[in-house]
Amino acid sequence: MKNVLLIILSLFVGNVFAQDEDAQKQALLAQKKADGYVYEANNLLQDDDFVSAEMAYRKAVSEQPSSVAGIYNLGSSYIKKGSFDEALYRLEQAAKTATSKSEKHKAFHNIGNVLMENKKCKEAVEAYKNALRNDPSDEETRYNLGLAKVCAEQQKDQDQQDQNEDDQENKDNQDQQKDKDQENKEDQQNKDDQDQGDDKDDQNQDNKDEGDQDQKDGDDKENEDGKPKDEKKDQGEGDEKEQPQQPRKGQMSPQQIKNLLEAMNNQEQKVQEKMNAEKVKGVKVKTEKDW
Repeated sequence: MKNVLLIILSLFVGNVFAQDEDAQKQALLAQKKADGYVYEANNLLQDDDFVSAEMAYRKAVSEQPSSVAGIYNLGSSYIKKGSFDEALYRLEQAAKTATSKSEKHKAFHNIGNVLMENKKCKEAVEAYKNALRNDPSDEETRYNLGLAKVCAEQQKDQDQQDQNEDDQENKDNQDQQKDKDQENKEDQQNKDDQDQGDDKDDQNQDNKDEGDQDQKDGDDKENEDGKPKDEKKDQGEGDEKEQPQQPRKGQMSPQQIKNLLEAMNNQEQKVQEKMNAEKVKGVKVKTEKDW
């Protein structure tokens, strides 16, 4: 029984070693193919045949996804083409895939260059710092880091200035809106005052109309009672209303003269009646009528 188990275990171990050996062979073959595609792509890129070079790099990545050279060179080719977003994606992929400091240094260095092209200076500073962590001796990376710091500081100042301008513009807009609201409020107040004045005038007109109507009703009532109604004649028509003549100082008014004459006539009439009465006393009264 032990011999059987040993045979089975030996076969299993031998099968595992065979599978590992096959896997290693396949990996080596894939790496060899990937390196071949990278080599082909590099030559095509030197001939400025970017389309063919890009296809060859993609084949290299497809054969060996962990091929840092294929990924890195594909990203670098995008830099030459001016496709910075694609270049940044591939270089970041290469930085994650790389296992050696040298590979990481190159990836981060080129990431910093792409970020500088995209005017992202603050992010470029961090990329160059990562590159120097993997290779502190690279003076070119250190020089680029200095440029990135200056650029980042300028952008910071510019952003602050833009923010101040935006704040000032917002403040100005708020002040203008406040002034506009105040003007609208004053206009509304003036309108309300005008409306109140118009309402007051309308009320006064209504009261006047009511007074005129009451006067008219009173005149109509006088006419119903038989009293004459004064009418204003048009200019140039009818007789003008006579104005009472005012007596001068030291003279009698016509009414006074009229009253005096009436008094004298009454007195004279009384005297005449008295004389007639005396004559009647001395005359015999007839009792019969003559035929």
